[in-house]
Formats: sequence, C-alpha cells, structure tokens
Amino acid sequence: MKQIKIIPCLDIKEGRVVKGVNFENLRDARYPVEAAAAYCAEGADELVFLDIFATVENRTTRLEWVKRVCSVVTIPFAVGGGIGSIEDMKALLDLGVDKVSINTAAVKSPELIERAAKEFGKNRLVVAIDGRKNPIESGLPRLEVVIRSGREAIGTELVGWAKRAEELGAGEILLTSKDADGTKEGYDLEMTRAVAEAVSIPVTASGGAGKLEHLYEGITIGKASAVLAASIFHFGEISISEAKQYLKEKGIPVRI
Repeated sequence: MKQIKIIPCLDIKEGRVVKGVNFENLRDARYPVEAAAAYCAEGADELVFLDIFATVENRTTRLEWVKRVCSVVTIPFAVGGGIGSIEDMKALLDLGVDKVSINTAAVKSPELIERAAKEFGKNRLVVAIDGRKNPIESGLPRLEVVIRSGREAIGTELVGWAKRAEELGAGEILLTSKDADGTKEGYDLEMTRAVAEAVSIPVTASGGAGKLEHLYEGITIGKASAVLAASIFHFGEISISEAKQYLKEKGIPVRI
C-alpha cells in the first residue's frame, strides 16, 4: 500500500471557512488563512480549497481569497469552485496553486479535462465528483452524479463518469458523497470502493468523516488513496497528528 494522505478541506463562503450537512445549513468555522497555516503546521499532506458558491453564483474563483492562502501554505494546495476554462486554471496556477479541481465544468464540457491535461499535465488536474445514492427501485442510477454544489442531478451514472474522466486525462478524483457530507456517520464506502476499483488513478474519499475509525474504513474498505475531512478538523474534534498516529498504529503507511 502506498503512503496514504490526510487532507483537510476549506469550504469557502464570503471569505470564511464554513461547514454544513448534505451541502446545506452552513455554519462558520474560521478564517481560511488561519486554518491553512494551522493545518500546514500540524502535518497535513495536502490542502483543498473550494469556493463552494462560485458555480452557483455563475462566477469564477475569488483569486484574492486564494492568494491569501497561497501566502502561508507550505504543502501541496488544490483549488476548486468556479473553474470553467483553461484561462481560469492558468490564473490559479500562476498564483502558486499546485492543482486545480474541476467539477460542474468537467461534466458539462468533458473536453476541458483533455485540454487541461495536455496544457498543464495530469498531475495538476483533479476531477471532483459529487454523488448521491438512489433507491434501487427508483429507476435512476444507483450512484448518480450531482453538480452545481449538489443542487442538480443529471442522471449520469457515477462510476462510468469516473472512468471517463480518467480516460480523458484526470490525474486524480476527489469523490464526495452528498448524502454523507457533514453527517459524521462515515464515508459512503460503497460509492468510494466502486470508484476506486474502477479507476487506476488516486481517489480521495470525502464526506462523512466523524471519528478515527471512519478514516481507517475509507482506506481499507473504501480503497481510497487519501481521506479528506472538514468538520472533525475545523472544530478541534480530531487533530491531523492524532489521525496519523491512529492510522500508523493500524498499519496504514502515513507521513509522520
């Protein structure tokens, strides 16, 4: 098993870190620069920054927010939200961002994945996929893609989309379960494992981490290459170092 990454996520609204449940009922956490500096000091392996209302508000990522975080971050830094073109990506990479993450734009214009991979390299391109689980009897895909911050279901089967994203040039997949998001009841292991077993690129599990055991399950059952969490880190329930020590004692290779 390769070294597993522990990744905090900064969901940003109006310049502040926020966290909700099922992508709704957001509550304030802290300033993003303060959070970024703290997570770097604590030993996070990467940091994800998502301007979660950019697509909904039909705007690009707020570069001034990203620039402030770039000034303090010392670990690989990925940014998503409102990225809809090669020009948007270049603007972020020129600020010092290590990776760009595309979601809704990738679904609506899959050729953007291919163009971005050729322009910047696969290692700098994350395709974020938000999904939900439908009842079997609904007639809809069991695992379905949702876009626009979870507000729109499009009838696309999730695992098939993940495979296509890889074929087009995605370097990794950030997979978030809308159903599990913010619940602290654990990752959607069925969804995570289905995607991880269908692709050969790294898959980051996101949505639902509430205790240390959930991180372990995301790796061992969900087959994720990295585990992302927000609430448990933002509100001081679990520290990055505590998470890594726990996983190390469980035999999971992590960077201490």
